[in-house]
Amino acid sequence: MSLFLRLAIGFLLLIILCGASATFSAWQQTRDTVNELFDTQQMLFAKRLLALDASRLQAASLPKTKAILRHHRGDQDDDALAFALFSADGKPLLNDGENGRDLQFTADRDGFHDGRLRGDDDRWRLLWLTSADKQWRVVVGQEWEYRDDMTRDLALSSLLPWLVAMPLMLLLLLALVWFELRPLKRLTASLQQRAPDDATPLTPQRLPLEVKPLVAALNGLFARMAQLVQRERRFTSDAAHELRSPLAALRVQSEVIQLAGDDEAMRNHALQQLDSGILRATRLVDQLLTLSRVEADDLRSEFQPVPLAPLLHQLVTEHQAQAAAQHTTLTLTADAEPVMNGHPLLLGLLLRNLLDNALRYTPSGSEIQLRLSARRLEIADNGPGVSAEQLARLGERFWRPPGQAQTGSGLGLSIVKNVAQLHGIRLTFSAVQPQGLRVTLSW
Repeated sequence: MSLFLRLAIGFLLLIILCGASATFSAWQQTRDTVNELFDTQQMLFAKRLLALDASRLQAASLPKTKAILRHHRGDQDDDALAFALFSADGKPLLNDGENGRDLQFTADRDGFHDGRLRGDDDRWRLLWLTSADKQWRVVVGQEWEYRDDMTRDLALSSLLPWLVAMPLMLLLLLALVWFELRPLKRLTASLQQRAPDDATPLTPQRLPLEVKPLVAALNGLFARMAQLVQRERRFTSDAAHELRSPLAALRVQSEVIQLAGDDEAMRNHALQQLDSGILRATRLVDQLLTLSRVEADDLRSEFQPVPLAPLLHQLVTEHQAQAAAQHTTLTLTADAEPVMNGHPLLLGLLLRNLLDNALRYTPSGSEIQLRLSARRLEIADNGPGVSAEQLARLGERFWRPPGQAQTGSGLGLSIVKNVAQLHGIRLTFSAVQPQGLRVTLSW
């Protein structure tokens, strides 16, 4: 169901409910006012009748109105008031000549009571008063139906303008709602015509203040979706570009194995090259997937306190065998034992990649020093280093300094850079004098 239809039904129900409540309240208040007015009128009329000198009266009735006036009698009702005057023993002395003749004498009642006329089933409001000398009794009556009709007429006269205005007010409200919903309809049409990869922000012009946060959230969603699509396209492009060479090399080595025939040496060499190519392709795929995950996912919800000193000791111990095989000195100096709030696996990956790079790109007999302080970690080597121009490009995807003998994909430092950014770590590269490279992590 549309919002406009729900609002229309809601407005209609509210107007009906409010109108019914107002009508009931107006009826109650008008009825109480009318009853109070007519009770006062009955009391004054009865007191006036008691002021008459009843000793001079003989049993009589006032002439009927029709007998006095044939025409121009005005708007009057026979049930508006009726009265009768009785002696203490119930003898009729005087009545109004209309309904008063049917008022029945009651000896033990004073004040207001409900009753009926002789031969009539309609309910009447009766007032009985007794004179001070207890010789006369007067009764003044009024039909309840007359009072109810008066109440209805008065209530309707006050409510009729509202009954006429409410439908018009409902139409005006619906027109206002329809006019105010037009910006939402235009926004809906704009979203329906929008291309899936369109990241252009929506313009919140002429929109209600309550809708602008929704537009801002949609713009944020479009931006994130555009980044996600861009990352997926870049990952697909990078994977297709970087895997082409390893796969081609694997295919060549497979052909060499097939052509080797009985040449055992050629076959073994091709198998070694095939195994090396598989390892390189596997490492490349792992790095691509890791880099894609770090770029795509916000892993801050999985952060936890990570002691850096034990983690570095473990990594140094793992790489000691490789360092010994290269005759490289690997030392760790910890001046403090900081604890960082971060992702344990990603922090380990960051440090492992830095150590792997240092060991792979420093010649045999070099020295690699790790120094840990409260707010900093430095990894320095005395290898050949890189030039100032190359230093500025370290961390770019798939970029490696030219002239490298070691194989690689150029993704290791890119992963380090992204993990550091995720953890709010500042990553800098600098030259070591007289030669070498220093990587500094500060937080």
